[in-house]
Amino acid sequence: MIIKIKNYSKRIVSIILLILIFLINISIEYSKYLDFIDEEIYETKVEILNIYEKPTNNILRLKAQDFDFFANIDKSEEIKKSDMLNIAIVSLNISFWDYLKGFYTTIIYFDKIEKTPKFIDKIIEKINSNHEDEMIKELFQTLFLGTTISKELRDICTNYGISHVIALSGFHLAVLSFTIYWVLYFPYSFFHQRYFSYRNKKYDLILISLVFLFYYLILTDIIPSLLRAFVMLVLTIYFLRSNIKIVSYINLFYTFLIVIALFPKFLFSLGFWFSIIAVFYIFLFIQYFKNLNKYFQIIFFNVWMFLVFNPIVHFYFPQTTYEQFLSIIINILFAIFYVFEIIAHIFGFAIYFDSFIKDFLSYEMNVFIVKTPFYFLLIYIFVSFASIFNKNIFLIMNILMIFFNLFLYS
Repeated sequence: MIIKIKNYSKRIVSIILLILIFLINISIEYSKYLDFIDEEIYETKVEILNIYEKPTNNILRLKAQDFDFFANIDKSEEIKKSDMLNIAIVSLNISFWDYLKGFYTTIIYFDKIEKTPKFIDKIIEKINSNHEDEMIKELFQTLFLGTTISKELRDICTNYGISHVIALSGFHLAVLSFTIYWVLYFPYSFFHQRYFSYRNKKYDLILISLVFLFYYLILTDIIPSLLRAFVMLVLTIYFLRSNIKIVSYINLFYTFLIVIALFPKFLFSLGFWFSIIAVFYIFLFIQYFKNLNKYFQIIFFNVWMFLVFNPIVHFYFPQTTYEQFLSIIINILFAIFYVFEIIAHIFGFAIYFDSFIKDFLSYEMNVFIVKTPFYFLLIYIFVSFASIFNKNIFLIMNILMIFFNLFLYS
């Protein structure tokens, strides 16, 4: 009883501490916002994250040091993705809420400036040298570095139901951590046996892998879904060392609090929320289906995750195709494909498989629009959360899931 009270007290203290960190960081953001709106015209340096082509003009997605925003630009301007600009924009009538989530404004003037080469630019050059097709270059930049993608490629991925596969998250971090661990295993084993055999080899390798993964997180400019995965991995290792249950909704809750405490803006990231929800459903699956046959579980897990996520995904991305069922197979095979493509890009033979990828990307699908009704989304989320506490409610959630997917694809 005393131990339970102590654990409960620690949790309360941890939550209060994270809330305080959140308040400090949101105050810092507000201070930056006040500097931003101090004058009507704000000048800063930005990187072009993406260019969305429209009939009359183009829309730029731009990243400044402290915020992201969107702006129109004339189609005749000779600029491209990843260019650096010195830019002046209108900062009037932009609320703090808009400042945090990303806003739309008007460009007064801009000048192109020389971009200082970074290590990530060398990686992008290496990726591009493996391909001739621009869309395939873009695909692998996104798969390896989490760069923003064009609307055309995003629509293709949505139509295949594989947007989660190309958005860096726990899926990719798990593959990378596994790869790094085994690449380091034998060299480290040699030194471990000779010089410090008293140490825990597996734990050391995990810590070294974490260092590499942290650098990768920084390299990708801290993508919200990837940060969620990294924080959760660190917590999992800590819980394992402390003999605490790792498959726990508390673990997920702490992950959520840590991420938003450090980066309040991520509250407005759809990718971050999708990442949190995906892990929630994984935990729900483990809670109720953990005793299934292991081989059957692999297939059933991917089928169930595809179906259970559809009501949420189709509220934001209503594009629907029968080819989305292929995502079940793609999920199962993706780890092999991802590792193979990393090796292929390092040694420069990835281009030999471009014809297959090009056929995959250029395949034309019959797309129809089915949007999840808002009332159904609210009911579904509520029932999903309540499923944690009651098996019968979990059964109701699965019935809702089945009926929605019948409605979606019928």
